[in-house]
Amino acid sequence: MRVLLDEGRLMSEERRYADISVTRSGHVATVEIQRPPHNFFDHSLIGQIADAFDGLDEDPECRAIVLAAQGRSFCAGANFGSGQAGGGGSSDFTEEGFKNTTGKLYREAARLYGNKKPIIGAIQGAAIGGGLGLSLVPDFRVASPQARFGANFVKLGIHQGFGISVTLPRLVGQQAANLMLYTGRRLNGEQALEIGLVDILVEPEDLRARAVELAQEIAENAPLAIVSVRATMRAGLAEAVAEATEHELAEQQWLRATKDAGEGIRAVAERRPGNFVGA
Repeated sequence: MRVLLDEGRLMSEERRYADISVTRSGHVATVEIQRPPHNFFDHSLIGQIADAFDGLDEDPECRAIVLAAQGRSFCAGANFGSGQAGGGGSSDFTEEGFKNTTGKLYREAARLYGNKKPIIGAIQGAAIGGGLGLSLVPDFRVASPQARFGANFVKLGIHQGFGISVTLPRLVGQQAANLMLYTGRRLNGEQALEIGLVDILVEPEDLRARAVELAQEIAENAPLAIVSVRATMRAGLAEAVAEATEHELAEQQWLRATKDAGEGIRAVAERRPGNFVGA
């Protein structure tokens, strides 16, 4: 059982989650993803995170949030039911599965952008595909040089999702986003820092502490002003993500039915270049 704690004491409203923990020390809450080692996500996990953010919005003592994860990776991508990134042979990774499962997931993902309080991401290891999308939810990212950021969708033969069409260019600029999306290349922490994808780079052992430190720096300020400023700076983002995911899902759905998508999924699983034919 994982419950919301305040420095070891139960808070007034108990909240339980299957795959995350929520704790608070002073004015900073930490939401930790607990599906190690790679923290593959599904709509349930994303819904739990969104619920936690909603709950912290209602906690007057919480002024900033750290989003972190256990294990080697921050989030290595989506699990559509097979236990593997990308879904492998899962029936949820079929054309119909995309419509039913991924649509539900993206509705939960859009909720992540509706919260009021600043979020700091502590990003270790891989943030790949939809995991990259999840890493773009926070206002700021603290990462280690060993972090890996990748939008590998074209290597899978599909279109990007999770609202990345909006969130990535908004963060790093259109051209840098295009380069990541067209090539599917991975960036390490230093490369991500250079393009503005990461805000602070620290050694792995200092990652969580530095993220909390930044959250505390924000939380020292007038809370109503912080919420107001953040609402202005992120105005329209939640709506833009919701609209983008509808288009992304439609593109993913028809591309998933192509031969290239089948080959891309096999190629990524086998760690080899895809032999694509344009069909």
